[in-house]
Amino acid sequence: MKRALITGITGQDGSYLAELLLEKGYEVHGIVRRASTENFDRIEHLSDKVHLHQADLLDQLSIIDAMKEANPDEVYNLAAQSFVPTSWKQPCLTGEFTAIGVTRMLEAVKHLGPKKIRFYQASSSEMYGKVQAVPQTEDTPFYPRSPYGVAKLYGHWITINYRESFGMYCVSGILFNHESPRRGREFVTRKVTDGVARIKLGLAKELRLGNLDAKRDWGFAGDYVRAMWMMLQQDKPDDYVIATGETHTVQSLVEIAFAAADLDWKKYVVTDPALVRPAEVDLLIGDPAKAKKQLGWKPKVGFKELVEMMVKADLERLSKTASRLNGNVGHGCASSSPASPGSSAGTSRNGCSRRGGTNFSDSVAAGSGRRIWRT
Repeated sequence: MKRALITGITGQDGSYLAELLLEKGYEVHGIVRRASTENFDRIEHLSDKVHLHQADLLDQLSIIDAMKEANPDEVYNLAAQSFVPTSWKQPCLTGEFTAIGVTRMLEAVKHLGPKKIRFYQASSSEMYGKVQAVPQTEDTPFYPRSPYGVAKLYGHWITINYRESFGMYCVSGILFNHESPRRGREFVTRKVTDGVARIKLGLAKELRLGNLDAKRDWGFAGDYVRAMWMMLQQDKPDDYVIATGETHTVQSLVEIAFAAADLDWKKYVVTDPALVRPAEVDLLIGDPAKAKKQLGWKPKVGFKELVEMMVKADLERLSKTASRLNGNVGHGCASSSPASPGSSAGTSRNGCSRRGGTNFSDSVAAGSGRRIWRT
């Protein structure tokens, strides 16, 4: 039986990847970061199937200890501070987790099993930033436009350097935006679908957004984690762009989401200049030709189906507690944050939005411990 270790297992990608690996017969281990409050909602249904270890991407020894305990054949490093607006507010912390954290993971692999362990690094389309070519391929020059993009680029290149310098099996997946009902509500796709559901149920009156013209290549997270696994099954390590090859504007996202709830988006969406990124990324569209040819990978879920899936999930989630929320939520607050295609706002306890917010659940991983589940 193969053993896999996932950092960021409590996040969107980590939860889907854990499901996939369990289906394939793996023994799945995950790294979680010790905190006074922990959010395991996305993997609660896997509570008796995964092994969790406490460690921290800021602490080299805890990573080594967790990796020793897990004794993995494959390591999937999905952990990062992945919320772009937060990277502008906390650029140094973002660098520590999203850049140097990758080096710590690679050092642990080099120390414990450089010839045995296969390593996957979650790179990002944000590394292209101010795009130098359309569409973007593995050979397109990078030009990141945020501290997050810069940190991801460091992680990408340090992975390549360890592969070439030490003969380690290390790959990077340059994943374009991938969403699901498990996406954090601070990201624009969930901000929109959550806002639509709240408006439909009478819990909010408007949805405030930034740049509606910004374009992204959005896919389904479940499809993208399948590509991660495929990369580590190849004879030779290499890097791949994972994308749909289609681009959509934020406005298209909004139109489909509101239509799924039988609503006219023009009546509810307010454009707020304060929510536009300091340095916007206007067009990201990936060319997954290499992944399709060499991995045999292709996305199964289309954009419209994805958005409708997310709206349906948010309507079901909020409908269950609509009566309670109606008693506590002030009307007219869907969400707001300095966000655009990569982001949105968190939600406060009364259901109203709060500015900023940090998405560490599918980013910063950590932990050291020997247990199947936290009691």
